[in-house]
Amino acid sequence: MKIGILGTGMVGRALARRLVELDHGVMVGARSKASESLAKLGELDGIETGSFADAAAFGELLINATGGIHSIDAIASCEPSDLAGKTLLDVANLLELRPTGPPVSLASVDNCLGVQIQKTFPDSKVVKSLNTMNCNVMVDPSLVEGDHVVFVSGDDSAAKGAVVGLLRGFGWRDEQINDLGGIETAAGPEMIMPLWLSVMFARGGFDAGPFNFAVNSG
Repeated sequence: MKIGILGTGMVGRALARRLVELDHGVMVGARSKASESLAKLGELDGIETGSFADAAAFGELLINATGGIHSIDAIASCEPSDLAGKTLLDVANLLELRPTGPPVSLASVDNCLGVQIQKTFPDSKVVKSLNTMNCNVMVDPSLVEGDHVVFVSGDDSAAKGAVVGLLRGFGWRDEQINDLGGIETAAGPEMIMPLWLSVMFARGGFDAGPFNFAVNSG
């Protein structure tokens, strides 16, 4: 499958590398095709680079891996015809960077990025997933032992099926994949981010190793 990734940060790079390993065609987009952030990606075999609009035109399936507070603007820079009818996997979080201290999550029931993207681009089929873990776990769930989980939210069943197919390719097992329902349910996973940040720093920061959340029942 041809996949267009919007975003050149840690998440976008991790997804791009793994998708190429799985024999997908990949183009990673930045605000400009001349962006310095694309340089390292352009050196990797199998990864094409361009603007956000180029990536959207390239992909049969699109992934939003931009910073959440910039996601709407990034997607809006793409041609509407290149968004229409396509599955748009949103892995971003609404985080505000502060001069000191950790980033602050802006997500709430009334401020859900997945919902905002779906409302702003109604012809796209938005699916929220993979936003509750770091990028290494996203593409290799075996880094964390046990049946830890990944959540999926979206209104279109076929689009969710396409995303679940990607998740399986990354190594997620069916019992780990939790379909929460429509895109409005994305608010819950987005609001997990403050907890994720607290756990991450309590464990010693990014160098403490990967972790993820599990859902256990009696």
